[in-house]
Amino acid sequence: MKVYFSDGKESGPCGTKIKRLAKIAENMGCGVESIDYTDTIYPDLRVERVLGVLAKEQDEFVLVGSSMGGYVSLVASQEVHAQAIFLMAPALYIPGYERQEYRSRCSHIEIVHGWSDDVIPVEHSIRYAKEADCTLHLISGGSSIK
Repeated sequence: MKVYFSDGKESGPCGTKIKRLAKIAENMGCGVESIDYTDTIYPDLRVERVLGVLAKEQDEFVLVGSSMGGYVSLVASQEVHAQAIFLMAPALYIPGYERQEYRSRCSHIEIVHGWSDDVIPVEHSIRYAKEADCTLHLISGGSSIK
């Protein structure tokens, strides 16, 4: 099993959250890859990049995304078959983003979002979790959760 991480707009492939989660995945025997998007801030170009990487994947995989990376992971999951998706404060229903409807092929989706997030409104995760009938973990804190 391999875990593919997609970071947020203002983060990077080696951010704090990704480092911590990658260590957990590695300790569980998973391979990890954090895709480098530092050359583009455009979410749909990031979707194209992750789909290009996943097109070569022969093994089962999990998608993990934070903020814009959550959007990227969820949109990519409409084209590929991920075993699971883990989203942290996903940037969904954001004006200007190409996709505003999300129909993942994955049946196991988990979301974590801070109640007082001042970057991505928690209501967006609540809306998607209700539409997708997936698990949503609402936690104390905001966008600086590490």
